[in-house]
Amino acid sequence: MKQRTAKRPLIAALVVAGVALAGCSSSSAGDTSADANPTDQGAGWPETAEISLVPGKPGGTFRLGIVEPTAIDPYNAQESEGILVTQYLFSSLVKFEPDGTVAPAVAEKWESDASCATWTFTLKKGTTFHNGEEVTSESFKRGWERVAAKTAASDVAYHLAPIKGFTEMNGGKADSLSGVDATDPGVLKVSLAEPDCEFYLRTGHTVFSPVPSVAGAADNKQFNEQPIGNGPFMMDGPWQHDVGIKLKRFENYTVGPKAYLDAVEISITANGNQDEYDGFNNGSFDWARIPVPLLPQARAANESKGNWIRKNTNGMNFLLPMVTQKPLDSADARKAISMAIDRDAIIKGIFGGSQTAATSFVPPVFKDAFQEGVCTACTFDLAKAKELAAKAGLVPGTELKFQINTGGGHEEWSAAVKQQLEKNLGLKVDFSAVEFRDMLENQQQPGASGIFRLAWGADYPTPGNFLGPLLSTASIGAPADKPVIGDNRGRYSNKAFDDLLAKAQATSDAGARTTLYQQAEKLAIGDDLALIPLWNRTQNRLANSAKFTNLRMDFNENPDLSVISVK
Repeated sequence: MKQRTAKRPLIAALVVAGVALAGCSSSSAGDTSADANPTDQGAGWPETAEISLVPGKPGGTFRLGIVEPTAIDPYNAQESEGILVTQYLFSSLVKFEPDGTVAPAVAEKWESDASCATWTFTLKKGTTFHNGEEVTSESFKRGWERVAAKTAASDVAYHLAPIKGFTEMNGGKADSLSGVDATDPGVLKVSLAEPDCEFYLRTGHTVFSPVPSVAGAADNKQFNEQPIGNGPFMMDGPWQHDVGIKLKRFENYTVGPKAYLDAVEISITANGNQDEYDGFNNGSFDWARIPVPLLPQARAANESKGNWIRKNTNGMNFLLPMVTQKPLDSADARKAISMAIDRDAIIKGIFGGSQTAATSFVPPVFKDAFQEGVCTACTFDLAKAKELAAKAGLVPGTELKFQINTGGGHEEWSAAVKQQLEKNLGLKVDFSAVEFRDMLENQQQPGASGIFRLAWGADYPTPGNFLGPLLSTASIGAPADKPVIGDNRGRYSNKAFDDLLAKAQATSDAGARTTLYQQAEKLAIGDDLALIPLWNRTQNRLANSAKFTNLRMDFNENPDLSVISVK
């Protein structure tokens, strides 16, 4: 899942003291924290305790801020902002609990044949859309074909790629998905082009949402602006672009328990995390993300009040190298870059010790698949970095492009990375900061070079959702002279890696499948370093515990609107 952030001025004040930047404290968090060892800056701050849900009561309006989404219609909802809205407007076949546990949603049960090539979903009876229309297997077929159509130009259609007939429909050669059988209104049958024993996990993504008959094609502006879903909340008027989105409880929701909140008011902010943080402090928001430099003081002011939420999540922060273009077209060059970055110094100087350095790409929350140290080049080693740089032709003065997106709190740490690469390897780093949409477009272009800041949050709970979308050849989706269509923006391609992924997807035994994923990660990250992990993804939020209960992050790192209740 991509993240989108708003425009914010670049903070350029560097203080050359190791890698520390102006305005960042390495010690302020230790004074009021519950850390077992607050001086251990590499350990990260502790997670807040899991909450036990308590019975709620109907009522109340929950207020929060986001930046302008790309879409709230499931055909193209893609980043944290759009997913936040869409996942509560729509209910898919399955859902994910905050810890990644899979639970029934519209499908009450599901099963595959022995080869994992055919899946059958039995639907709950009597569930409806917000307009009263019944949700049937045809509703799902309609929604999926609306996404798969070439004319939709959906950025997230690739999630449907395993379905038989997708390639033809997405290529404009067919007008239906041949692999989707909705003959029985209560049963949805799906035939895949290739076996996928984890296909059911995909169906928890919002792109697999059902849509009512009034949805029309993806270019139906009325539906784009005011989608009619089947989720626990419904639109309360159309999306007011750059202003806000209002939701209200769907009183006839029967897919699961009804929401407690009467309404959710989502303000669209101009300055991202800073506006959210200011809004929380002045009482206009009940939930907020926090600018990186302000994390220590936010924690100090709110942890003792019960307003602080911190979780290690299903994601990774990393640098995206363009692996087919010089100067990073060799594993040695990419490893030199990685080993010249002192992650621990940045964590101490920029993040106040709040992060943990990454040594893998599949994050630690995937406990069975996590391979600590699989990224052998993720440890700072200046001598080795210089040796590999010389071998790869990264001589002093070599130009390296480095681009980030503005507004997400990335200015300070990226400035430190630039400083380290220039000091440690003598590179000439051509640094730029642009809006998120522009950065993504720049990554896609033929001939794109250098490194880009990026993060990935899991769309569904499997290591395959990290390895496949970001590293498989199929996820490039275009020849070398055309813009990338999928999420493999670095254009990494390794047949041995692709074969391991395909074998994993066709393996029904979970343990054996995990082993294959680990082998694939070892190849792409340990050997080829096709992506450069930086620090594990940890999310910090402020939440109004004085007014609300059952405050927690959902699987997508957003407030779990389905359970929040006024006190």
